[in-house]
Amino acid sequence: MSVDKTFDIEYARTWAEHDPDADTARQVLTWIEENNSEELAAAFAGPLNFGTAGLRAAVGAGESRMNRAVVIRTTYGLITWLKQQVNTPVVVIGCDARHGSAQFQRDAAQVISAAGGKALVLPAQNPTPLTAFAVRSLGADAGIMVTASHNPPADNGYKVYLGGRVATGPGEGVQLISPADKEIAAAIAKAPYADEVPLTSDHIEDVDTRAEYLDRTAALVGDNTDITIALTAMHGVGAELGKELLSRCGFTVSLVPEQAAPDPDFPTVSFPNPEEPGALDLGIQHAEKIGADILIAYDPDADRCAAAVPTDGTWRQLSGDETGALLGDYLARRGATGNFANSLVSSRLLGRIAAHYGLGHEETLTGFKWIARTPELAFGYEEAIGFCPDPNAVRDKDGISTSVVLASLAAECKATGSSLLDRLDDIYATVGALHTQPLTFRVEDLSLITQAMDKVSATPPTELAGSPVSKVEKFAQGSKFFTDNDDRVIVRPSGTEPKLKCYLESPDAGRLDAIAADLRDYFGL
Repeated sequence: MSVDKTFDIEYARTWAEHDPDADTARQVLTWIEENNSEELAAAFAGPLNFGTAGLRAAVGAGESRMNRAVVIRTTYGLITWLKQQVNTPVVVIGCDARHGSAQFQRDAAQVISAAGGKALVLPAQNPTPLTAFAVRSLGADAGIMVTASHNPPADNGYKVYLGGRVATGPGEGVQLISPADKEIAAAIAKAPYADEVPLTSDHIEDVDTRAEYLDRTAALVGDNTDITIALTAMHGVGAELGKELLSRCGFTVSLVPEQAAPDPDFPTVSFPNPEEPGALDLGIQHAEKIGADILIAYDPDADRCAAAVPTDGTWRQLSGDETGALLGDYLARRGATGNFANSLVSSRLLGRIAAHYGLGHEETLTGFKWIARTPELAFGYEEAIGFCPDPNAVRDKDGISTSVVLASLAAECKATGSSLLDRLDDIYATVGALHTQPLTFRVEDLSLITQAMDKVSATPPTELAGSPVSKVEKFAQGSKFFTDNDDRVIVRPSGTEPKLKCYLESPDAGRLDAIAADLRDYFGL
């Protein structure tokens, strides 16, 4: 990745002098002594901004990384903004098991407490959905979740929800959006040096909403539970809660032993993301060993959920779009009312399902902070294996509650002598088939993504897999192409990683590889 080596060395020195963490302060001063301009430029490339999923960066020294100084100043900005909205803001704070998470949680709580707010601290190694649940169930004005979800092991992050007296209606308990993000960023920019921000524990209360969450989520179980589930938490924080919940519901559950305990280094996978090739290999081995009916995989903070099923002597992982269609159809058949929603990069299939059952449907911008704001939301999803099956409890993606609904559907299929794949074929037969496939270009040089998006805007492709491109639509985050064959391609930069992402969809699954080949030639990446 190319780095702008222009930076203010005195600013870096001042930052280090006011860094409350001796290790990261020492690191910056060492870089200065060594005249290491590349490291300094990367560490001081500007303050972190709230993106698709809040703050995310590598753990390390400097204003552009995740560290105690950044967390303290970010929380100071947040509580300053909250105090402009309400008196004595109540803030729920959770954290996962990543490097630095527990310390960042403590720092955030102490900043809230010292500033006159009330900090409600959830147990350490806490799934993200529990934090989102606690914001709504406790009526908190805001929630902080320290996590980088499925990012590489070196990363951590800081996710903010608004609720209580600050956000009501469909936005209660949802991640913040503009203008709040910009106003909070402005407050962060005005924050004192990190070592000058007061810290106290006077108004900190330990809270635990797990029992309430389990009771609520167990009620999602269907009429059939006679299946065996292989469950992996991908070295994250979902194993204990997920197994307890699924077992309580009546399913037989076996954890993948090598991946059950939280480990911030994620030693058995290249990337701790269930979507990545090879990530489910250990899970599938365990599923085969125990004769499981389904493999369910949480990502490290358990806000997302993947599944694989046996078929013809092998295992097939369901895509996020396939799972979204299955869940939407299942919930509609069980009497869901209101609206379904999905991100614009997800399949058009959920919209067809909603129409078939007489439900409303909305297509939103990418990110669950948009999906979750849908009025009267009954179910929402994004193709990146994020699903929201109980939005009145958790107004965000929730891998744990999703696993209950998905397992219930799998058990229903087994009880009738069919499978999830059979059910998917039934959906296609009812509303028409739409097949999807991702195409991702990971780059080291971010300028390549900018060049690719400029090309898309200036000279979009005229043909894909032999079918003329009949329509091009631009949106804030990228572009859409439609062909005469009803193929659809969406191109956009990733909001969290150095990737160019393409989303391919066609009524004919056999066309997807040809479309992908044409796009590789077109981009030259």
